[in-house]
Amino acid sequence: MNGKEFIKAVDAIVKEKGIDRDVVFESMELALATAYKKNFNSLTNSKIIIDRNTGDIKVYSYKTVVPDEMATDEYLNSLDDNDENAEEFNSNYHITLTDARKQNKVLNIGDTIDTEVTPKDFGRVAASTAKQVLVQKMREAERNSLVNEYGDKQDELLVGTVDLEDVDNYFINLGRSNGILPKKECIPGEKIEMGKQIKVYVSKVDNSGKGLFILLSRCHYGFLKRLFELEIPELSDGTVLVYSVARDAGSRSKIAVYSENPNVDPIGACIGERRSRISRIISELNGEKVDIVKYDKDPAVFIANALSPAKNLHVIITDPKKQEAIVVVDDDNFSLAIGKKGQNARLASKLTHYKIDIKNNEQAREMGINFKN
Repeated sequence: MNGKEFIKAVDAIVKEKGIDRDVVFESMELALATAYKKNFNSLTNSKIIIDRNTGDIKVYSYKTVVPDEMATDEYLNSLDDNDENAEEFNSNYHITLTDARKQNKVLNIGDTIDTEVTPKDFGRVAASTAKQVLVQKMREAERNSLVNEYGDKQDELLVGTVDLEDVDNYFINLGRSNGILPKKECIPGEKIEMGKQIKVYVSKVDNSGKGLFILLSRCHYGFLKRLFELEIPELSDGTVLVYSVARDAGSRSKIAVYSENPNVDPIGACIGERRSRISRIISELNGEKVDIVKYDKDPAVFIANALSPAKNLHVIITDPKKQEAIVVVDDDNFSLAIGKKGQNARLASKLTHYKIDIKNNEQAREMGINFKN
């Protein structure tokens, strides 16, 4: 690999991988320095310089300019064996100020003086090292680049293309990286087609292993929240806020919203004109039912709202610290409040963060709670 071929290879990698050009050269200089020391039994005070334009590779040894007295016997005899910072003069690493100024009059103590020591057959070592190390360093640099691009994407909504499938997972092309969508994280009953673009929620980003691991989901409650933010401008600009989300993916979800502006109807904003906004969200959720609930600072009101579509509820906060409540419901609304297999009550509990105990009128009377509709 001559200089022109080397530059061409570097520029191709920089363009393809989007990696900083200087990172490539610095990585290669470091690798070549190690190869030089290994193959030519060189001293440690050597460095590699690659011409960024021509690709020419040269090896230099360097010596540090030290005071003249450092090379005298008196100085050596004065050194304290117990002084770890004491440094002996070594002609391989040091050059006295007098000798240095014979080569360059402007040199001062602490400066370095370089001498080219490129071996005649170093090109062979350089070529083989370049092929081995370029791949390794580019993988590291590319990984860092991917981490910078995707590292802050956790809890975000992305759009990707379904590329591959195995027994347990779908592999989603996100652009410069792939994410894993486990089949158990897909919405029950939905059909995932190869080559189709889908929206996915990033539930985890991990770069502690050999590669960047991006775990995706369409079942996570955060997926629903991000869909609302995507479809409803009032959520994006902060006019409407999401308090909490509870979800049984593929079946039913509840989302609590509110607005600090008394002139804004948060539920109406989420539904949209002729249900246009909520219809798009439900379509993306494969028909999953979504209850939009108005959040209220009064926990009793909030719990009553969360148990929708049940009505005529009487909420008693039994323990505010433990967040426990009893809800008394008439017979007509009792099954609605609980829901099929307890789903409505369970989702309402998740949404409000309260433990909710639902009782009918008869059960309430047995507990000594007198309540009339």
